[in-house]
Amino acid sequence: MNDVQADQNLPYSGVRVVEMTHMVMGPTCGMVLADLGAEVIKVEPISGDSTRVLRGSGAGFFSTFNRNKKSIAVDVKDPRGVEIVHKLLAGADVFSENFKSGTMDKLGLGYAALSSLNPRLVYVSHKGFLPGPYDHRTALDEVVQMMGGLAYMTGPDGRPLRAGTSVNDIMGGMFGAIGAMAALAQRERTGRGQEVQSALFENNVFLVAQHMMQYAVTGKAAAPMPSRISAWAVYDVFSVKNGEQIFLAVVSDTQWGLFCDAFGLAELKADERIASNNQRVQAREWLLPQLRKHLEAFTAAEISAIFERCGLPYAPITKPQDLFDDPHLLATGGLAEVTLPPDASGAAQAIATRTALLPLTLGGERLRLRAAPPSLGQDTQTLLTDLGYTPEDLRQLTEAGIVKCQDAQPGDASNPSANELASA
Repeated sequence: MNDVQADQNLPYSGVRVVEMTHMVMGPTCGMVLADLGAEVIKVEPISGDSTRVLRGSGAGFFSTFNRNKKSIAVDVKDPRGVEIVHKLLAGADVFSENFKSGTMDKLGLGYAALSSLNPRLVYVSHKGFLPGPYDHRTALDEVVQMMGGLAYMTGPDGRPLRAGTSVNDIMGGMFGAIGAMAALAQRERTGRGQEVQSALFENNVFLVAQHMMQYAVTGKAAAPMPSRISAWAVYDVFSVKNGEQIFLAVVSDTQWGLFCDAFGLAELKADERIASNNQRVQAREWLLPQLRKHLEAFTAAEISAIFERCGLPYAPITKPQDLFDDPHLLATGGLAEVTLPPDASGAAQAIATRTALLPLTLGGERLRLRAAPPSLGQDTQTLLTDLGYTPEDLRQLTEAGIVKCQDAQPGDASNPSANELASA
């Protein structure tokens, strides 16, 4: 099967998605649909999505969440730019946005306007809050983690700490994609699209719902994870030889026996005071220091080998950059080779690297990378031509600053620069 046939066999092949998104939440929604085969057209301002030039902790945003998409650069503050987007949407299946409430309405791109233009359109809005008393607030992942209980559960007592990645942005985008999928399925029965909303705060509440229910069931408030009473006696990070760290878990009585046998702890195995898991939990105050002292003599590699042989749960303490060379990810196709164009990475030149694919398989196959994150305006010319714009139209729109086409690379006759358009 060739690449074209493989693409046509993807679940959302033939579905057109137009997105006006930035940062992480909205782009994640489009990435999920794109990975599943949809044609996703990213409408960017003439200056480009702001995440193209973010540095610091945002340096990976654009290149992570915008693969398998096309880029068209349009000034939607001009009526001629809005007209272009309307033409794109007239034949689209999904529109996705994550701007401040009211922004799309002011541009003539709100749900009411677009559903009149295209009644079959599924309109996905990614917001900070679903409609209600909080929906006027400006939300960020960190904001909702603080107000939604996640930061409290993550940090030690009195030190709320945000999770180490954009959990609500990413999951919120995923729920936006799930909502779009549900609305597309319902459209098969009704013939009409509908509005879908996903929100950071409500997503965060869903993440901590288990701790809410813990309180409802037990009457006791959940303690922050670093301070919690563990359900298992051995379920912690251990500092071992050479200053290394490793997470170890022994979560059943059978595993306790295997652990004691493997590490020469016959005396502890025979101790009736800690024969059951619940007894060991109660004895953690004196038991864990003994185990820590005993394990200090082993390297992390030695402990890993023993736990592997015994089938016990363990994990090295891994940094994100270490995952580029993870043998499991490399062997299973979990990482795809990608070359990031300079304006998608903020670098002076293209970067060859690997990117993490969606964590699922269909028919035993990973969903592959079909296209690197696009350069700004990479597909402007092609898309406008498909919409019926002539070379003269393109020249005028480009000169007026309404659209931007990607500058041609040397020898690339298929992608004329703005200067070439002007002389067409």
